[in-house]
Amino acid sequence: MSWLVAEIDGPLVLTRAIHFGASAATAGVLIFRGLVAEPALRAAPKGSAIVRSRLTGLAWALLVISATSGLIWLALQTMSIAGLGLNEAIRSGAMWTVLDETQFGLVAEIRAALAVLLAGCLLLDRFVLPRRLALLAALGLVGALAWTGHAGSTLGELGDLHLAADVLHLSAASAWIGGLIGLPVLFAVARHSSFEWGSLQSDAVRRFSTIGVASVAVLIGSGFVIAWILVGSFRALLVTDYGQLLMLKIAVFATMVGFAAVNRLWLTPRLAMAAKSGEDRRALSALRRNTLIELVLAFAIFIMVGVLGTLHPAIHLVH
Repeated sequence: MSWLVAEIDGPLVLTRAIHFGASAATAGVLIFRGLVAEPALRAAPKGSAIVRSRLTGLAWALLVISATSGLIWLALQTMSIAGLGLNEAIRSGAMWTVLDETQFGLVAEIRAALAVLLAGCLLLDRFVLPRRLALLAALGLVGALAWTGHAGSTLGELGDLHLAADVLHLSAASAWIGGLIGLPVLFAVARHSSFEWGSLQSDAVRRFSTIGVASVAVLIGSGFVIAWILVGSFRALLVTDYGQLLMLKIAVFATMVGFAAVNRLWLTPRLAMAAKSGEDRRALSALRRNTLIELVLAFAIFIMVGVLGTLHPAIHLVH
């Protein structure tokens, strides 16, 4: 695949991957907190407060990474558009031109406002309403990324469909990634707690498994729509760099689904049974290992997404 050597802009691809991953993880951690951790741990108020505090701190860290990588992405995008070095791009005011006169800049401004709103909500996290607003702001932050890619330049009704599929794809990915990050936090608190958390942990795993199944279904459905729009044919999938990299991404995704299936069909029932006997260490160890593997594979997918965003869609290259 020639893109490995000729077409990759390494810093831009890596920055996009980090930014997409951090933005998705920020939303995902808050999804996990609101839909998995807090409902599962209602019977343990003290433990729930600890988990919420740690997840909030994690959301702060991820938001900082997202904001920092977003600024770097803006600088790199400006350098690419204006054909300038970093110093020239800053001193010449080209960044302000990109912000004021391009769709990328407009989306960046909207997302910056959402990031500020999210930060304010996290500061007031002890109140219920800010917690709910934080989740909405985080979902907006990641969903708006759809307008920075190929979907943002697709016109007409097809463009609307493309954007909707991209937003769903990003939201589902966020929910999955958030659980992969949130579960280890929950396990760590449980491991060092004097409270008997076995049944609560298994409840949290079951809740996340349900979200995971829904996320996979949405990812497959929206991914099919996106591939149909950007690839268009089986031949284009096979003969273009875009299509070949997309197939690699699908293979990595299928591997993640395989690990998730093991967690759902084998380890989760084992954890539930072990929780009753107090012997859940082996099941938890296996879950932690699989979760780490899934996170590594997820970041590999974000790198591929970073590359795909810089390539011409396959449908434009095959006639």
